[in-house]
Amino acid sequence: MKALEGVRILDMTHVQSGPTCTQLLAWFGADVIKVERPSGDITRQQLRDLPGVDSLYFTMLNGNKRSITLDTKNPKGRELFARLIQACDVMVENFAPGAIDRMGFPWEKIQELNPQMIYASVKGFGPGPYEDCKVYENVAQCTGGSASTTGFEDGPPLVTGSQIGDSGTGLHLALGIVTALYQREKTGRGQRVLAAMQDGVLNLCRVKLRDQQRLAHGPLKEYPQYPNGTFTDEVPRSGNASGGGQPGWAVRTKGGGPNDWIYVIIQPPGWAPLMKLCGREELIEDSEWATPEARLGKLDRCFEIIEQWTMTRSKFEVMEILNEVNVPCGPILSMKEIAEEPALRATGTVVEVDHPTRGRYLTVGNPVKLSDSPAEVRRSPLLGEHTDEVLEGVLGFSEAEIAELRASGALGDAQDRAAAE
Repeated sequence: MKALEGVRILDMTHVQSGPTCTQLLAWFGADVIKVERPSGDITRQQLRDLPGVDSLYFTMLNGNKRSITLDTKNPKGRELFARLIQACDVMVENFAPGAIDRMGFPWEKIQELNPQMIYASVKGFGPGPYEDCKVYENVAQCTGGSASTTGFEDGPPLVTGSQIGDSGTGLHLALGIVTALYQREKTGRGQRVLAAMQDGVLNLCRVKLRDQQRLAHGPLKEYPQYPNGTFTDEVPRSGNASGGGQPGWAVRTKGGGPNDWIYVIIQPPGWAPLMKLCGREELIEDSEWATPEARLGKLDRCFEIIEQWTMTRSKFEVMEILNEVNVPCGPILSMKEIAEEPALRATGTVVEVDHPTRGRYLTVGNPVKLSDSPAEVRRSPLLGEHTDEVLEGVLGFSEAEIAELRASGALGDAQDRAAAE
């Protein structure tokens, strides 16, 4: 039995933030019914690497789901949507603010149809002056505190390669949904669940909010601006500084390639083994270097010394050597190296999936491993692949009734299907 077996999700999501949430719930065993407009989720056609097939953008965010097509502008389509609300435990959407209301399904109507419904939404901002604004990944990073604190002091604000705005908020929403399901077991009532992208990014940037408050009491001594730079009343960008209590930095390794780097952290017990490896044993007991406090003002020089040694080894050799002496470190891995890493394949973190039209492709697996409910990663659905199956098995329609629905245009028409190809 899967952890969320028996939970049915009405998936009204598209692009990335919502599909991240519903895919995670599907990995845990929920029956996720992805409702798509007759022309399909827009990401089926975005960033295509192969003509005429679903893009990796879509396939990597919609595994383990069932797809049905539905035209909610059609009266019969809206009736069908209401039936789905009654048949499901959770509805998830990430449309622009007010879109579901304009379809004729405000929260009050949804509660009438299904008092136990958990209605979960991703929005750009929470209630306030910006709540009606549309938000995308990089906008969320910029408004949530990430961009202003990412990059180097003399450079512009930077967005990260990680999708902390979209996928990060989707993960937050999934936790909110599971929590609401747990509470429903006690109360019997559904509820609204909201995850705002600005809020989600800020939650992941909490250490920078910590540092904003620390600034009132003096300089941030672990930042590279200390002691020779200047601090204002705002948290500065700190390059590759660790952001924690232990100094860290990325240093170059042998090879000279763009990813021939390793990140090294200098914990107090690690100073002696690091200096032995670097051939600088005299600095182990030197009062100018021996303590973390003594090193704070010259961390750049500390990492220059370490880099002189790391450049004589590959990043994997450095990792092996430093792990033996309990020095925290991590090689900068390219996506190519990650895709080819056997250990990640073995744990199901990277999974190869077979698809009927595009062939085999790599996707991420469930990052959360449950000992009693292992995830089985399945391919993404074709557009409308499960329409008849859901109408019959979930809503109880006969073949004749399904044919009537199709003739009415409630499920889309030939022109819509052509637009999806």
